[in-house]
Amino acid sequence: MNSAPAALNALWFIPTHGDGRYLGTTLGGRATDFDYLAQVARAADSLGYYGVLLPTGRSCEDSWVVASALAPLTRDLRFLVAVRPGLSSPTLAARMTATLDRVSNGRLLINIVTGGDPTENAADGLFLDHDARYEVTREFLEIYRALLAGEHVDYAGKHLRVEDAHLLFKPVQSPSPPIYFGGSSAAGIDVAAEHVDKYLTWGEPPAAVAAKIAQARAAAAARGRKISFGLRIHIIARETTQAAWAAADRLISHLSDESVAAAQKVFARLDSVGQRRMSELHGGRRDKLEVSPNLWAGVGLARGGAGTALVGDGDTVAERLQDYADLGVDTFILSGYPHLEEAYRVAELVLPKLKLAHGRPAAQLNVNTGPFGEIIANDRPPQAAAQS
Repeated sequence: MNSAPAALNALWFIPTHGDGRYLGTTLGGRATDFDYLAQVARAADSLGYYGVLLPTGRSCEDSWVVASALAPLTRDLRFLVAVRPGLSSPTLAARMTATLDRVSNGRLLINIVTGGDPTENAADGLFLDHDARYEVTREFLEIYRALLAGEHVDYAGKHLRVEDAHLLFKPVQSPSPPIYFGGSSAAGIDVAAEHVDKYLTWGEPPAAVAAKIAQARAAAAARGRKISFGLRIHIIARETTQAAWAAADRLISHLSDESVAAAQKVFARLDSVGQRRMSELHGGRRDKLEVSPNLWAGVGLARGGAGTALVGDGDTVAERLQDYADLGVDTFILSGYPHLEEAYRVAELVLPKLKLAHGRPAAQLNVNTGPFGEIIANDRPPQAAAQS
């Protein structure tokens, strides 16, 4: 029987592939230049999020470069940065990992991304089928983790080979920054069971997530290991559930049928089991998007990867997140459109209702820098909010 974690971690998202008020249109879009990304990162840091995920792929700014630039602008925020087995050597990746962990004072998290788009992989020079890519990921992790732990490594595998590989400069975190990983196939779960610290899944209905967690937990136990679990999902939270559903409808209100069809065609070429599971939730149709109570698949009509959102008032969204926590999820990687405003909205409406392992205490000040609203008529403090 699963037991809920005693405390949870909530991360936010740095939208290096674009942002806006609507999906699938330039209307309401905004320039996601470095100044904007810095605003999102600073907001997440000041609001007390545990960290931020930086996506990877040819549609994104490079996650390592962006994280390196944002780290000095933040204080406590951790950066979940992608490592791509097959696109870089494990020795080079280990050096980059150790360096960024040091210059960020131990605020680095690692996201191992095997990659599920054969067309994009070919453009990057990676010509391997699905299971072969996971073979590379396993060999990569065997070398990479040993290097970060301070070992000298001689290794000759089916795909990778190194001789006397070692690091001269170790990471701050020991034995390494935590390693996150997502993979819904049998090959992916085998890699997770053997090598990773936190296994990630996208926001499927709770029963499907429960089955995946049980499979990964059993596979890890068979190897004498324990792993923890995280959920990547969007949030549409408002003061009322009615307003939240209206916001969900607005998000895709300018998304054309042609854009939906084009997106689904791209997703169909992928050999990612996780993407297939996301696409099957909606089938490219708009008429049955609530696939589980308060779980909406509309984002996946246009966006690859995480394609679902929890929709509702703050209490309802927190309850649905707790449903996943009760399955054993201890980490939530959240996002919402646009990411700057929604970082505040989620922090105000949802996070206070969760038992978080992080965050900053509210300032107890007698000037207008405390979290208590605007002074009334330049003279009177605002009334205290009623407690539910």
